[in-house]
Amino acid sequence: MSQANTTMLRHFWTVLSKEVVDALRDRRTLLRLTVPAVLMGPLLLLALSGLISSLEERAEKREIMVAGIEHAPTLQNYLLRQTFTIKTAPADYEKRLRDNKLLEPVLVITEDFEPKLRAGQQPTVALVSDSANQRANSGVGSLSRLMNGFNRERATLNLALRGVSTELLQPVQVEERDLASAQARATRITSIIPMFIIMAVLYGALTAALDSTAGERERGSLEPLLMNPVQHLALVLGKWGAVALLGMLVGVLSCLSFIPAQWLLQSDSLQAMFQFGGREVLAFLLLQLPLAAGLSALLMAFAIRSKTFKEAQAGTALVITVVGLAPMVSMLNPGGDAPWYLWVPGLAQNTLMMLVLKGETPSWAQLLPSALVGVGLTLGCLLFVARSMRGAVAK
Repeated sequence: MSQANTTMLRHFWTVLSKEVVDALRDRRTLLRLTVPAVLMGPLLLLALSGLISSLEERAEKREIMVAGIEHAPTLQNYLLRQTFTIKTAPADYEKRLRDNKLLEPVLVITEDFEPKLRAGQQPTVALVSDSANQRANSGVGSLSRLMNGFNRERATLNLALRGVSTELLQPVQVEERDLASAQARATRITSIIPMFIIMAVLYGALTAALDSTAGERERGSLEPLLMNPVQHLALVLGKWGAVALLGMLVGVLSCLSFIPAQWLLQSDSLQAMFQFGGREVLAFLLLQLPLAAGLSALLMAFAIRSKTFKEAQAGTALVITVVGLAPMVSMLNPGGDAPWYLWVPGLAQNTLMMLVLKGETPSWAQLLPSALVGVGLTLGCLLFVARSMRGAVAK
């Protein structure tokens, strides 16, 4: 290795060490950014598991809220044979549903139910809920399926009494086959994990990127630093390396926080399906490398032209918004993942991490676009930062 390369490498490590130490020294800012990035994802996952657990517990109780069950002894007999416990709805059930005080839908039966049923007519029942009351509205489907079962039973009995084959009611037998693995089914809930890890990397790099550029310019220490006999390339690479390293550090903490979180899941079914261990952590971190490198350079490029730290924060708000909203594209697109997803920073990492959560291994063809974009973004932005620093020295 030549003397020039050795000197540049030594300067790079010196700048890198200085920037990392300076960033870690500001513990208050570091904690303000890392604690939400590390805890928000697991806390939301635990909250969702609590909701699922409560819904499963309600399903296991097999309770049904009915108003006017005394008018339908035939239906009452059917419900009891299905091992359901019938609870009488309160008189003001509509008001309670609107006020979110009643968390179950109500089956309302009119007085003419039994006479119409015996006469071969079609009585009407009402499934009363409130779509704004999510807990109550979630029970409408199971209550509707229960009434469909009663309808099928009555139709079968009527046909049997008339000597008609009951198979006429179902000329085609349908069997359901779910091709999704247990891990893939769990991603309906765990799809929030990639988004939180992406944001953890972003916020981990944000403060260091702003402080090492606009922050030093505001404090008046950037220009004297540039006057030192240090190659600008080593200086830029050292600052960028520190920013990317801190972003990955927060990403590591965010990934690791989901391991103890899965042990605290309240839903037994979700806990059985959700598998997040060393393989997933390692894969997630490797997938974040292009994103951490590219975002660190991009944040520095936005901040280097700013004169104050607050001005740089305003300038990088666009980057935070775009990267934060990028994973939402795949959630809102009903047409499935498109090939161009893999070329968009943030969205590409979200797509690839979802494959890992489903138990699949991304192919090289899927990994290459995000790597190329990360390298291109890094080189382009670092060249811009170096040019801006040279301009600052010239002034």
